[in-house]
Amino acid sequence: MIPLKTDNLRHSIAAFNGLLILLNVVVFIYELSLPARQGQALVFVFGLTPAQLQLFFSGQGVTLGQAFLPMLTSMFLHGGWMHLLGNMLFLWVFGGSVEEALGHFIYPAFYLVCGLGAALVHIVFNWGSHIPTVGASGAISGIMGAFIVLFPRARVTTLIPALLLIFTVQIPAVLMLGYWFFLQIFSGVASLGVSNQGGVAWWAHVGGFLLGAFLAAGARQRR
Repeated sequence: MIPLKTDNLRHSIAAFNGLLILLNVVVFIYELSLPARQGQALVFVFGLTPAQLQLFFSGQGVTLGQAFLPMLTSMFLHGGWMHLLGNMLFLWVFGGSVEEALGHFIYPAFYLVCGLGAALVHIVFNWGSHIPTVGASGAISGIMGAFIVLFPRARVTTLIPALLLIFTVQIPAVLMLGYWFFLQIFSGVASLGVSNQGGVAWWAHVGGFLLGAFLAAGARQRR
């Protein structure tokens, strides 16, 4: 299921959401401009590698910056065009409404906090892994978690490819995002016990989603 838009009516321009998308695109273009070896080195230095924290806490020559800075920088790196476009599509569809609901200046901080929380969850479930992880999906999962709390009655126009047919349907956000969240948990559980695995950071998605929902619920209650 590919989300295309929601039926929320916004009254302001989601400027910071647009800036986040632009920043991700610019960083990815910079990645593409590098020679292959330098691009690979960039991922290993600024991607999130759980083993770095293990080495840091065991005093094995890893500095504070090497251990913790990638939790932030990995959010703005991507592994390919499809990785980037998929993440930016979800951010575009759900991010604008969340920005307007939380406030334009709170939204970037909310995004980063969700991304950092997702990174921590990924590290816990992949402790000791030497495979670097990149992508904004942990932070975007937080945006999706916030959306389901703030706009439970919203409907999402969704593209569904079925064999040779492609059609769109309007799906309640609770159903569409709930199904997505279930898939993340199911896939995360299936990945447990697999050492040094690459691919999708399922538990980062789960952690980001739950953190975003929790923070949004607090903000909604205060309002």
